[in-house]
Amino acid sequence: MPVTKTKYSKVPLKQFVLPATLIAVGAFGSSVDGMRDFHLISRKDSVSQIRIDDYLEWGMLGWVFMCDMVGKEKHSLADQFVLLAMAEGINAAAVHGLKNNIETTRPDGRPYSFPSGHTANAFLGAHMAYKEFKDSSPVLAYSGYAIAGFVAASRVYNNRHWLADVAAGAGIGILSVELSYLIYFPIKNLI
Repeated sequence: MPVTKTKYSKVPLKQFVLPATLIAVGAFGSSVDGMRDFHLISRKDSVSQIRIDDYLEWGMLGWVFMCDMVGKEKHSLADQFVLLAMAEGINAAAVHGLKNNIETTRPDGRPYSFPSGHTANAFLGAHMAYKEFKDSSPVLAYSGYAIAGFVAASRVYNNRHWLADVAAGAGIGILSVELSYLIYFPIKNLI
């Protein structure tokens, strides 16, 4: 019986360049003394906290479904739910595994700085919307990145994370989505 190739047979490695770069920059910045903050901003000991990042972190997981209401998505709602669940599982395992094994201190002195979970979740939602809408609606595809970027910036502003933490978090969120798309469809096609 001949083996037939599907559109999921080849794994294009270029989709992993951005997340791998973000994770590498974050890891480098976190591991080198004096590089955590990249010296791009001067920190204040006390800042007025922006709390919206706590809500947007989880709201971004539903961003793709909000975009579904106004755009033409690539995959069905059921596929999107499974992809989101898989991506969040990968994301949570990576973020919490790293946080619990790499003991870095946050700018405010608390533990579990590296990587930023808020940023990872926000970029996960943004990148899933990108994957679903890049062909049909570029505005919807890229819109989530602006919100995710705001979440990352607010984590730095709130003295909860270093720039290296949010760079790695963004990379992990994007990588989680790429891996879920890579894993899910071949399994679905076999079933």
